[in-house]
Amino acid sequence: MNFKESLISELMKAIRTILLDLMKNKEHYYYITLVSDGLANTPYISAWSMEALEREKENGEEELEMIKWSDADSPYCMWKQENFKEVEALLYDRGSILDMDFEKEYELRYSAMEQAMKTLDREGIFALNQSREDVIVLVEVMSPDYTNTERAYRLNNPDTKIFAEWLAEAAEKKEDYEDGDE
Repeated sequence: MNFKESLISELMKAIRTILLDLMKNKEHYYYITLVSDGLANTPYISAWSMEALEREKENGEEELEMIKWSDADSPYCMWKQENFKEVEALLYDRGSILDMDFEKEYELRYSAMEQAMKTLDREGIFALNQSREDVIVLVEVMSPDYTNTERAYRLNNPDTKIFAEWLAEAAEKKEDYEDGDE
C-alpha cells in the first residue's frame, strides 16, 4: 500500500470512530468538517448540530450568525482527537512538508482527506442522525481559502438547501483572494 492509500485508510478509521461516537448523542448535524492547517498536518473533526446551535441561542442572534459555521466555536471541535494518532504517526514518518515539493505534497494530503470523506459518505455515515441532504460535509484548510469551497462542491450536492445556505453565509470565494493569496 502506498502512502496515499495508507493515509486514506487511517483517516477513514479515525473519522469513522469519531463520528460514530459523536452521533451517539442522537443530535441532528448540519455541518461536519475535517480541518487541517496550511501545512496539511494532522486534521481534526468539528461539527455543529441543530441542538448545539439551539443551546447557544441565549448568546443572541448576532452571536449565532458568527458561530454557525465556525469549526473552532463548536462544542464538538476536535472531538476525540486522540483517534488521529495513527494519521499523525504516518505524517510524522513522512517528514516535513517543507522539505518536499510543497504543492505536490499539500495536494496529496488534502486529496487523501477528501477521498476519505467521500468514501465515508458512500457508506452513509453522514446520514446516521439526519438526512444526508441536511448536512454539509467539508474538508477545510485553516486559515480559510477558496479551495474549501471547491472541495465543498465535490463533496456535496449543490442543489440542497443546506449547501445554498452555507454558500451564501460562509463560503470563501476565489475573487476574494485577488492578490493571489490562497
